[in-house]
Amino acid sequence: MNIIDKVTLNTSTSIKKAMEIIDTSEIKIALVVDDSKRLIGTITDGDIRRAILKGISLSDPVKDMMNRNFIYAEVGESSEKILQLAKLNQIHCVPIVDKDFILVGIEDTSNLLTPSKRLNKVVLMVGGLGTRLRPLTNETPKPLLKVRNKPILEIILEGFVKHGFNDFIFSVNYKAKMIEKYFGDGKRFGVNIQYVHDQGRMGTAGSLSFIKKQLTEDFLVMNGDLLTNINFEHLSDFHLNSNSKATMCVREYDFRVPYGVVNVQEHNIVSIEEKPVHKFFVNAGIYMLNPSVLEHIPENSFFDMPTLFDILIRAKEQILPFPIREYWLDIGGIEEYNKASSEYSENF
Repeated sequence: MNIIDKVTLNTSTSIKKAMEIIDTSEIKIALVVDDSKRLIGTITDGDIRRAILKGISLSDPVKDMMNRNFIYAEVGESSEKILQLAKLNQIHCVPIVDKDFILVGIEDTSNLLTPSKRLNKVVLMVGGLGTRLRPLTNETPKPLLKVRNKPILEIILEGFVKHGFNDFIFSVNYKAKMIEKYFGDGKRFGVNIQYVHDQGRMGTAGSLSFIKKQLTEDFLVMNGDLLTNINFEHLSDFHLNSNSKATMCVREYDFRVPYGVVNVQEHNIVSIEEKPVHKFFVNAGIYMLNPSVLEHIPENSFFDMPTLFDILIRAKEQILPFPIREYWLDIGGIEEYNKASSEYSENF
């Protein structure tokens, strides 16, 4: 099948279907055409994430969220001009149309635009006691517990390496020597690993106070007990292109009230909702921060990440949510650990 046939859809196609097309296509874009095959919109991963944040349902048609102000090239334009267009707009794929705007092809410039390794450091918080995973963690720190014969932390490391990140700082505490022995300086994984020793319960942001001088560029922070196949390159681009001081990955969480909810106004029942579903965005434990926010973190004190974000909110800084729609699992207890093993092959 022609690549164009695989990635084109019409305005009534659901956002969920567009998401599937993007995830399975090599060019990571969906193209919306009318009945005459004229190009009328494009959809990228970022467009879908912004739609999710606006509360648009994945069952809604793509016409409600597609990008109508898209970049394109005309048939006959040189490869040099198309490449320049792609670089200028920081995109990898450029749709090609004829004089009547009929879609005739798509130029994939990803091979030419593939960036070199990412210079941003990644700080992984791997010092927790793993109390809820006992007795498994009595002798082994949580990051070294294996999911399908591979330590959790190694799976996390591979996820970052896949997207060009290779400079890591592990914040360690509980059974730190075991983690350091396994990963060493990172050479056998093709990366550079440094260690900072969290001597007490410093919180998700507190240990950053020890490495302020090393964090001179925007950097990522992630809890070391998460399994996810998030595209960290997309997260980094989103954060940097938005000039965000701090970006928090968020996950949609649904909660169904198991009863009929009675809405009362001025002593009168005005409506009854039977087992309504409430949707929230919850903190997913993955962040990207500008080094300027480190000035808000006190030295040698407990300080968690939500507290840092509260301070930035009050200071009216630019802080943004980045919705995760990919696989994500917090391995907090035995149940989640068993779930990780059963779902690993499907998602990695």
